[in-house]
Amino acid sequence: MIPEWMKEAEIGPCPPNATASKRKNFVQKTLSGIFSFLEDAVTSEAISRKKGLLQSLDPRVKLISIIALIVALSLTHELWVLVAVYMLTFLFAYLSRIGLWLFVKRVWFFIPIFTGIIVFPMIFNVFFPGDSLVTLAVLGEGAKLGPFLLPETVSITRQGLISATIFTLRVATCVSATVLLFLTTPRDVLFKSLKTIGVPKVYVLTLDMCYRYIFLFIDMVKSFYMSKKSRSIRSLPLLDEQKWVGGRIGYTLIKSLDMGEKVHGAMVSRGFNGDVKIMEDFKMKPRDYTALASALAFSLLLILIAQKLITL
Repeated sequence: MIPEWMKEAEIGPCPPNATASKRKNFVQKTLSGIFSFLEDAVTSEAISRKKGLLQSLDPRVKLISIIALIVALSLTHELWVLVAVYMLTFLFAYLSRIGLWLFVKRVWFFIPIFTGIIVFPMIFNVFFPGDSLVTLAVLGEGAKLGPFLLPETVSITRQGLISATIFTLRVATCVSATVLLFLTTPRDVLFKSLKTIGVPKVYVLTLDMCYRYIFLFIDMVKSFYMSKKSRSIRSLPLLDEQKWVGGRIGYTLIKSLDMGEKVHGAMVSRGFNGDVKIMEDFKMKPRDYTALASALAFSLLLILIAQKLITL
């Protein structure tokens, strides 16, 4: 038998219906951002090691082909051509064993933020005159905005909407091609292949070292915030939190400078001469030559269509 006094629930200092605040503080937000970055990096590296179509090609072929495709797309103004090429990127993503949702998320996460700011004014007749589709406001004759003369009505135009759609789709297609390159190529191999298009080795080395050591410093920053979170009982005043963040930023800067000097000294003592070396040699295979020729021919076809030299 259990005594009655053991069955009684003692009321603590907090009301039983009290719940923790759902709002994240800056420590939790920073840790969430760090973990998301590391998860994306691991996912990208895992995809680049899969046995897919683009993973099997020489990285130099992929780099040159995608650069040629981006140049051709920048000259293309036909909507149907952009739609067709964009659909091809989905096909290559599927053949390369890339999840379509992951692929779409990587592409369209940035486009509404950056491209939308640019193309949004284009749909209005104030900036892009054309045939009115929807009238938004009637300003009357002689309306001005400072020294600028405004039209009698503010409306969305057909020409502006088409131009905005073409611009957005062009950016989406170019970004999709770039995402395919990054998801199907290991970073160290990709950086080495940059030398094939004449990128100076000092820039290649800088990119490679930044990518390698950013994970080390992210892990260090994560340890800062984890230790602070484990020792925090309640939130500090805003000024104290800002002082803590400023101190961690300064310490990270000092640590990075010190580590940079030590790493460079260690590399020089081991014979480093500025060249990027990895344990993988590039060897072109017949399928690589076929893929390169096909990509260049396709890019040339897009340019000819854009210049109205070929009509389809």
